[in-house]
Amino acid sequence: MNSEHQLDTLLGDQNLPQAHRNIAEKVKNSERITFDEGVYLYEKGELPYLGILANFIREKRHGNNTYFNRNFHIEPTNLCVYDCKFCSYSVLIKEKAQGWEYTLEDMMNIVKSYDGEPVTEAHIVGGVLPQYDMAFYQSLFSEIKKHRPELHVKALTPVEYHYIFKKAKVDYATGMKLMKESGLESMPGGGAEIFHPEIREQIAKDKCNADQWLQIHEEWHKLGMRSNATMLYGHIEEFKHRIDHLERLRNLQDKTGGFQTFIPLKFRNQDNQMSHVAESTILEDLRNYAVSRIYLDNFDHIKAYWAMISRSTAQLSLNFGVDDIDGTLDDTTKIYAMAGAEEQHPAMSTKELVKLIKEVGRKPLERDTLYNVITDYENIEFADDVKPKYYALPVLN
Repeated sequence: MNSEHQLDTLLGDQNLPQAHRNIAEKVKNSERITFDEGVYLYEKGELPYLGILANFIREKRHGNNTYFNRNFHIEPTNLCVYDCKFCSYSVLIKEKAQGWEYTLEDMMNIVKSYDGEPVTEAHIVGGVLPQYDMAFYQSLFSEIKKHRPELHVKALTPVEYHYIFKKAKVDYATGMKLMKESGLESMPGGGAEIFHPEIREQIAKDKCNADQWLQIHEEWHKLGMRSNATMLYGHIEEFKHRIDHLERLRNLQDKTGGFQTFIPLKFRNQDNQMSHVAESTILEDLRNYAVSRIYLDNFDHIKAYWAMISRSTAQLSLNFGVDDIDGTLDDTTKIYAMAGAEEQHPAMSTKELVKLIKEVGRKPLERDTLYNVITDYENIEFADDVKPKYYALPVLN
């Protein structure tokens, strides 16, 4: 049964509550749901119901297409001037012995280690430190582009840019323009956490606020450039806070159209200041993907990270609105493992990833950063006796 037939069958159910029916009819007619309806979906929407709605939207936009890309990850440092309560990755400067700090040469050596491999993106994100200032990143971006012009540079979040621009005494518009001129080509979605001040003040009060995060993305979009967005869910927030977060993203997307992908990030409670908070269940994870897909009607893509939520949950998510599951990892990122993700040393070959997608009846497509298709793996068969070469494909997008 295809997704349209499933939705019609749902609407034909005489026992369907009227509020459920109203939302389902809006989804069928490509009409926007309201804030209150978004909260209602979290509070009253059963998983099968949400799955039918989210999968209808997913397949209407993408059919069975499921995307991944080949990139590598550079994490300049895990030291940070900020003290986010949920973070298992960064350590404060006073705990410097537990951290690392890469020089520009160190980072360029990482870039050069992928010479000759068909990677398309360098993904750069990490802690915030004074020495990683505007001049440093301008030099890094320009050196990467000089060394390998075709490599797409996706780097830094508004948390980093806010600090860098403030230190350099430049406004956001000027700063983002200078970053673009240095070689920056897109921005990942990190640092969003939860926008609502009631929650943000408790979990990440030191760093840029919601308006500043959104403003930096808006200035980037004004330059004709693209970025992603995230939401950290499953901790102390309520459903209304999640919808408030999605509403702010949806409003900015209406204004700029610059966001490509939304990535819900599951809170993990290992080795951080919120270890007492229970993690969300798999069922809640799937509900969250589905509601995100339904609410963000102006976002093209919803992404799930298999390394964070497990391979089997990633497969399930493809029926709940998700059309991108990131890519293979070669254990170059520590962000998820340090937070307690199922995969402590995440690694998956292209062959394994393609198999994972095909197992649930989806079509695996390798993409570049801007979602141009590089390779359609639907009809490609890997020889059983040849192990595909590893390519590093980490987070955070």
